[in-house]
Amino acid sequence: MSNAPLMPKATAVWLVENTSLAFDQIADFCKLHPLEVKGIADGEVAAGIRGHDPITFGQLSREELAKGEANPDHRLQLFVSKVQVPEVKRQRGPRYTPLSRRQDRPNAILWLVRNHPELKDAQIMRLVGTTKTTLKAIRERTHWNSAGLTPMDPVTLGLCSQIDLDFEVTRAAKDRPALVVDHGQTLAPAESTTQPHYTPPATEENVFGKRAPAAPTEPDYFDADSVFGRLKDLDFDA
Repeated sequence: MSNAPLMPKATAVWLVENTSLAFDQIADFCKLHPLEVKGIADGEVAAGIRGHDPITFGQLSREELAKGEANPDHRLQLFVSKVQVPEVKRQRGPRYTPLSRRQDRPNAILWLVRNHPELKDAQIMRLVGTTKTTLKAIRERTHWNSAGLTPMDPVTLGLCSQIDLDFEVTRAAKDRPALVVDHGQTLAPAESTTQPHYTPPATEENVFGKRAPAAPTEPDYFDADSVFGRLKDLDFDA
């Protein structure tokens, strides 16, 4: 909850019991509903909760509290410490599996082994929080309940999130060597098929492997006067 004191209800209990602030002021400071604060004052809400002093724990200054008590319209400001405590990095250990889900873990392991054979043992162990012995027994079908196991999605079972599963699958895919897929004969590129080129005429030689006979050439110019002049010179009586 942003800009809210630690233990809001316990803080509201202390402010109701020890200050004269209005319900709206306490509700705004603790990020609660005014009716909920009224219920705390009436003893109907937060019964048995011990009040949490925001002044002692450095969440509210005495000057700010005095301003709020003097002016009902004043909105209390949460005191922000200037000392920044470094966040403690949590070491990532084995995933905790709830007791109600541990009986479904072998089914999730079987699902991962069948549907994602590219996953390594360490990745499956991180996803579902299993041991190497159990994983090996399921892979080799030597598990005591191998006959009764049913593959079930670990995301559906709540053993891991879809983001974690996709992350591990993507990492496993990157580690695998790239496969060269032969798609067979493909079309020629457009650059080679659209270039202009000479196509010889479909002659008999091109089709049947034989050269076609040459077409007769046209005769030279026929001169009738010279032909008939020669006939006159011939002696037909001889």
